Amino acid sequence: MARKRPFRVGRSATGLGLFATQRIEKGKFIAEYTGRRITTAEADAREARGARYMYEINSRWTVDGSSRRNIARYANHSCRPNAESDVVKGKVILRAIKAIEPGSEITYDYGREYFDLIIKPMGCRCAHCDGKRKRGSVRPARSAARKRPRTSGAGSRSSPGSRA
Repeated sequence: MARKRPFRVGRSATGLGLFATQRIEKGKFIAEYTGRRITTAEADAREARGARYMYEINSRWTVDGSSRRNIARYANHSCRPNAESDVVKGKVILRAIKAIEPGSEITYDYGREYFDLIIKPMGCRCAHCDGKRKRGSVRPARSAARKRPRTSGAGSRSSPGSRA
């Protein structure tokens, strides 16, 4: 019997997102960010042609998570995330950093570089920033000059999110 996943893909404020279908305890594994392992040079070339969902493991290797079978690609950015990404034994995983209740969107911080280059020019649409925007306390965004997104962690890069 197949084990039911503790999440589902569904509509979010930013497009598609990953939502908990059952309680996920703090520290628990959520999903693996999967895809072909390619060289970082190849990832740079693909990004130049508009590819997304690249997650840099280190300076040499990147995971191309563009396949729709890569469920972790649907986890969106949040400035107040409930999950984190990490590289464990060469694999990229998502892990809960706090208990996630059923119906809550699973989010993680894509990192400062990705935020500054990709999200900030359009304006962050996470629940935290959306609330600030509604209260009128968000500054206007500036344009980005470079398109090499990175997530938090040990030099990791990702352009997951469903902001297309």
